[in-house]
Amino acid sequence: MMNYNVAIIGAGPYGLSIAAHLRARGIEFRIFGRPMDTWLTRMPTSMRLKSEGFASSLYDPDSEFTLGAYCQHEGLPYADLGLPVPRETFTSYGLAFQKRFVPQLENKTVVSLSRSSGGFQLRLEDGEVYCARRVIVAVGLTHFDYTPPLLSTLPPELLTHSSAHHSVDHFQGRAVAVIGAGASALDLAAVLHKAGAEVHVVARCSAIRFHDPPRKRSLWERIRRPNTGLAHGWKLVFCTKAPLAFRLLPERFRLEFVRRVLGPAPGWFIKQEVVGKVPFHLGVNVTAAQVRNSRVHLELKNQAGERQLLVADHVIAATGYRVDLRRLTFMSSELQSAIDAVEQTPILSSNFESSVPGLYFVGIAAANSFGPLLRFAFGARFAATRLTKHLARADSRATVAVKQHEMRIEEADGTAARCGLSVARLSGRSGTPGADREAGYQQVSKNVSFPGRVDR
Repeated sequence: MMNYNVAIIGAGPYGLSIAAHLRARGIEFRIFGRPMDTWLTRMPTSMRLKSEGFASSLYDPDSEFTLGAYCQHEGLPYADLGLPVPRETFTSYGLAFQKRFVPQLENKTVVSLSRSSGGFQLRLEDGEVYCARRVIVAVGLTHFDYTPPLLSTLPPELLTHSSAHHSVDHFQGRAVAVIGAGASALDLAAVLHKAGAEVHVVARCSAIRFHDPPRKRSLWERIRRPNTGLAHGWKLVFCTKAPLAFRLLPERFRLEFVRRVLGPAPGWFIKQEVVGKVPFHLGVNVTAAQVRNSRVHLELKNQAGERQLLVADHVIAATGYRVDLRRLTFMSSELQSAIDAVEQTPILSSNFESSVPGLYFVGIAAANSFGPLLRFAFGARFAATRLTKHLARADSRATVAVKQHEMRIEEADGTAARCGLSVARLSGRSGTPGADREAGYQQVSKNVSFPGRVDR
């Protein structure tokens, strides 16, 4: 069975950015997954990104192949600020990035991940089994779509999550209730309306908080609320510039901050496509969901206790994502239970390493440790740079330790030779340099391959 240094599971902005950095450093790795899969298959075809252009790049080590550089080369519209990036542009850019910086990507799915004596054992969809000393989980939003328990009792033909809808043409002429108040909900409401569906938006909030449209800001406004790759404000400056410092904040504060900051807010550009065109049911809770005559009957209750009935042919839960290690079905139960977690999210070291040595998490799964920056593609630069430096140091220490081990073998061999013996005969090994070197690496890697345990 082949042994490899690093395995990356996932080929979205984080997985590809990390792979580009590892390749530039000459660190051996394999990466698995369909490139930009979530964006290609789980987002409406006509959607636009909320993130500004300058914050929507993937990251090569020299930051030369940015989204702006790609659009300029391809003759596509682009602006750092104020011009929404179409999903099609972002995905085509991501695919071009992969071909340029990660040509060895394997379009395969990892179906199982478990621990082994040398690190981890991975099984691929084609039946291949191999081992890796370290594994980076970069699955993004995949596996983490969340549907409230009350709605999850509905049959699958009448209920779907917003991530299931790349195309909505089949809803033409049907009544669809979209539950949620964020970008996913309003983006879907807009495309459903265009497709000829009868759309109803249902949300607990009393008003939809659309982003403000871009405008020229005064010097005082820029000082008081500076722009970041996430939004405006000094709190977010801290989040984008100091994720390592964020990690040192009290756990309860971090969890609450990540939960509340940058809550549901559709893009400014979608407002004109839904307001006055789609009915809104705001300030209500769904208190019951029943199926009658193949249609869903939703009971809505407002703060005054008043109830109303909404009947739909289909319900779409645009209710976001929640990281839950139990949803990573490819990971063995033994491995899952070995990961220290809070609210089912992994507790990570400053190098993204979990409590299981050699197992790393990036992207949204790392947000409770490093802050909201890790919920966005903009955080891929920090993750790729930090993790690559850590892995390079680990390899360097392991190499030094192996050389020291080989020197000790040579010294012992010399001593034994004077006595008419060999280390191979004494140890039962083959005595070949390659075998001794691999045995040495296996011996020392457990002690030196996974530094960073002291920074928890």
